[in-house]
Amino acid sequence: MDLDKSLDEVKIIAALLHDVQTLCNVDAFTTRAARLTVKLIARRVEREGIAFLTKVLPRLGKAFDVALLGETPLLASDLGLTPMEGCLFPKLLGELFSSVLTSDGMVNPTPCVTSIGYIRQILYLFYKYELPYSKEQEHEVIQSFERTEDEIKEFDDRYNQLASCIDNRVGCRRDCKDCQVNPGVSCNASWSEIGLKEPSTWCVGLDQLPLEESRLIREARRLLNELFLHFDPLDVTPAHGPGAVSTRERLWDKYRFTNVPDRVAALYPLDAFFFASGGHVCDGFDGVSRWTTVENSAKVVLVPKDSRGPRLISCEPLEHQWIQQGLGGAIVKLVESHPLTRWSVHFTNQQSNQFGALLGSKTGDYATLDLKEASDRVTVGLVRLLFPSRVLPYLEAARSLSTKLPDGRVLKLRKFAPMGSALCFPVMALVIWAILAAGTDDADARESILVYGDDVVVETARAVHAIRHLETVGLKINRQKSCTHGFFRESCGVDAYQGRNVTPLRIRKVWAPEPLPHLFEAYIAYANYCFDKRYYSLYWLLAEWLYATYKLIPSDDLPCEATSLRTVPDNWKKPRKRYNYHLQKWQYKVLTVTSRPIEHEIDGWLMLLRFFTAAGRPSTDAHGGRIQGVPHGVPSSVSDIDNMFGDAFSVRSYTERESMRIDLRWR
Repeated sequence: MDLDKSLDEVKIIAALLHDVQTLCNVDAFTTRAARLTVKLIARRVEREGIAFLTKVLPRLGKAFDVALLGETPLLASDLGLTPMEGCLFPKLLGELFSSVLTSDGMVNPTPCVTSIGYIRQILYLFYKYELPYSKEQEHEVIQSFERTEDEIKEFDDRYNQLASCIDNRVGCRRDCKDCQVNPGVSCNASWSEIGLKEPSTWCVGLDQLPLEESRLIREARRLLNELFLHFDPLDVTPAHGPGAVSTRERLWDKYRFTNVPDRVAALYPLDAFFFASGGHVCDGFDGVSRWTTVENSAKVVLVPKDSRGPRLISCEPLEHQWIQQGLGGAIVKLVESHPLTRWSVHFTNQQSNQFGALLGSKTGDYATLDLKEASDRVTVGLVRLLFPSRVLPYLEAARSLSTKLPDGRVLKLRKFAPMGSALCFPVMALVIWAILAAGTDDADARESILVYGDDVVVETARAVHAIRHLETVGLKINRQKSCTHGFFRESCGVDAYQGRNVTPLRIRKVWAPEPLPHLFEAYIAYANYCFDKRYYSLYWLLAEWLYATYKLIPSDDLPCEATSLRTVPDNWKKPRKRYNYHLQKWQYKVLTVTSRPIEHEIDGWLMLLRFFTAAGRPSTDAHGGRIQGVPHGVPSSVSDIDNMFGDAFSVRSYTERESMRIDLRWR
């Protein structure tokens, strides 16, 4: 790649290095050293293209993170980089590395934590850069998806067989005289009815497993039985998410159902879950006779992720998404309120895991684990084996059985729910929590477990056991991102060292000198972050770019709601001002990102169905924002009630992300 095509990125790196040189207290990192580093980076970019910033530097950053764990040195030779004179770590940023590492690449007993933050900021600045990806990268992502399906086959088959054995009580006499748990108790009796801590139906099947795995699964099953003891899988409110569906219905058609598979309708009756009321059923009865029962597949979609390639997600069929959202939401509500899990498993707030990472980095008492392809490795067999019979049929009815690949092939799914399903996150988190909690009898250790998706915090002393237990059931630990030694930790977007936040800014959007809505908002956010971190050279570079393109950007002290920079020069163009006598306040004409509305009428019954399922909950539109007239939670005032029962019935206006634009509006 020609250097001219990467000048913007080189300018950003140069400004950042100037700021780091100004702020850091490393004597060796002088103005001259910073200037030479910029020249070195510019030469590498000229020779290797933008990949030097998006791949080579992040690779060095990952090796540095591993070195911070205290057991592996940072060696320039392993990375194909020139070593610092007299040292084993790289010459690139060597002046900063020398304040953290010894000459042999190991962590200094008293490293400069400030330098750690600056090094990681430079190395990871373009790690998430959203560059166009190639056909080869697309092919690799799809191949990885299929490869994972093959890898989990052994676990899925084994656990499916065990689950079937237990369900059918293979080899177990009706009177269950040989039951190892409670001899003489009928298998037809519920475990809760007879006061057992473990279901009597576990007397057969699990003895085929190794002792540790058998005990792990028994206890995990018991915990999930206790969690779901009073859960009613029919007490759910179906809903639609903001994303696309594999059956391609537009936003206004999502409430007009024409197909429901038999296995869904058998557990979620049409009249109760797909119609607004009995009147709706009667008025639409003729149409119901034409409904089909086709088992639609999900659809694999590749979406931009970063410079490493696309991310693979699943678009679910309309009818499955409808039930998944309701059932998944009910499970989330249960888990975040149940005494067994409310302190350990989170779905709506990452702060517990983030605090765990900070505390673990300070004391070393807590480790952070990261699971690789976690959503793709929770198999159907494992879920059947762990989840109680009162919930399992409803979970299985809501999931998609197969997915369509971009080349048209249909792949039967062995994973329970791919990323994109509303059941993926809650089921995955509960499986991880149950296995980890089952692996210890210590109540305090169980309370120390924190799970947010595939981000996990456990006691460091139990980290080795936690990894072994998770891998026993077919999950896979990303050891490169799991922090079990030293004082570096990362979880839920927070990177920490010795109790201090060293999370870097990662620029995602590629700058373009033309007015684009997504760049307008993103680069103002980047600039404000830089100002807050005292990267003033980089702040003013981005601010000048923004002003040259958009002309009218106010500062934060403007007394109105507007997208603004922290501070702007006095000579910049100021927004127009007027006094609104109707609102009795001053208004300013500022740039605002809006979406073109699409007006589309839907009939009254569908409008009522949407209201019953959306009012009172935080709904989203296609743009990802709140839908007008659907306030969050219980109404607390007359105006809230007016909004809820007024605009909620007027589902006529929709927006599309592709129609975003920048307008001048009075605010």
